[in-house]
Amino acid sequence: MRRFALALAGTSLALAGCGFQGVQSIPLPGGPDLGDDPYKVAIEFENVLDLVPQSTVKVNDVSVGRVEDVELDGWRARVTVKINGSVKLPDNAVARISQTTLLGEKYVELSAPEQGAVGELSDGDQILMAASSSSTEVEEVLSALSLLLNGGGIQQISTITKELNAAMSGREQSIKSVLKRIDTFVGTLDKQRHTITDALDKIDRLLVKLEAEKETIADTIEATEPAISVLRQNQKDLTKMLVSLEKFGDVSTHVIRSSKKDLLTNLKNLQPVLKNLNKAGDLVPEHAVSVVTFPFTDAFSNTVRGDFANMNMTVSLDFEELAHNLLTGTDLDPALGESLAKQGQALRDLLAPPGISVTQTPPGVLGVGDEAGPGSILPSIGLGTGDAALQSLLMGGLS
Repeated sequence: MRRFALALAGTSLALAGCGFQGVQSIPLPGGPDLGDDPYKVAIEFENVLDLVPQSTVKVNDVSVGRVEDVELDGWRARVTVKINGSVKLPDNAVARISQTTLLGEKYVELSAPEQGAVGELSDGDQILMAASSSSTEVEEVLSALSLLLNGGGIQQISTITKELNAAMSGREQSIKSVLKRIDTFVGTLDKQRHTITDALDKIDRLLVKLEAEKETIADTIEATEPAISVLRQNQKDLTKMLVSLEKFGDVSTHVIRSSKKDLLTNLKNLQPVLKNLNKAGDLVPEHAVSVVTFPFTDAFSNTVRGDFANMNMTVSLDFEELAHNLLTGTDLDPALGESLAKQGQALRDLLAPPGISVTQTPPGVLGVGDEAGPGSILPSIGLGTGDAALQSLLMGGLS
């Protein structure tokens, strides 16, 4: 009896020294072996269901640790687990709350990610909520089933099916065509997903640049406000100008269309001239200087030096050359034959002035054979055709 009292007292002192936190703080016999050097990991869950401390931590259905603490961190649940030091997990391990059987206890299941394992999980590390999840509860399944059976949509399934059959009856081909088009559209989007993603990335970069330059854009908008005010004040004049410009455009179009043929003809006629100018392009600048210094050449500046002039003259006394230079184109031109002489006479007849008859003598005009005087008059002047009439007009007509 005395030994039992001593043992009970010793147990009470041990519990008081360690701090008793409830039955769940007492280690259960046969729990997982944590080894000599376990490490702690904090896991964030959106919902821990009914997970409690001292629950098991498993890897590949093997118990490797236990839950040390479950606490609320804002709107999330933070679960601290202690794992055997010999268990190696990647730094980006995933956590999941599962249960042993349909109505069994909850435990934390740790595993490596399906792809891309990185690093090694160590003491003090944390598994974020993005890498944690929880299994579906039996209570949730039964609740959803109850909602479906009691006032759910089972009664409406028959009505929905009937209405769908009535809507699709006789329109099978149209529905198939629509489904094919949707399939083609989705397939095209799938093929162009890289282009769409690239376009979205470029739009994102553009928005980032616009965000960085928003002050400059705001200053530009403020600077353009006076210009916009001036445009608003001159709105009527601008509108009138645009209307007039439209009318001018119509008239210009009409003129261009009307003169299209003439313009094309002129351009075609201008083509030989431009072509010959192009051929003589190297000679035009050389001879253009002579036009400026006509009748002297560009070397005339070397002729006059001070009070004397330099001159070089070449005189040809060849009779044939003199006759050719002086008589070419006249009636005395020996190169002209009888036919050319007749053509020259016909040309002079065409150039003779027409016959003119003046009924009243103009004041100050002398008559034929009269002496010049203030009262001299000419009753009439008759001009015929040919050289005789022209000589009469030049020698005896007008003074």
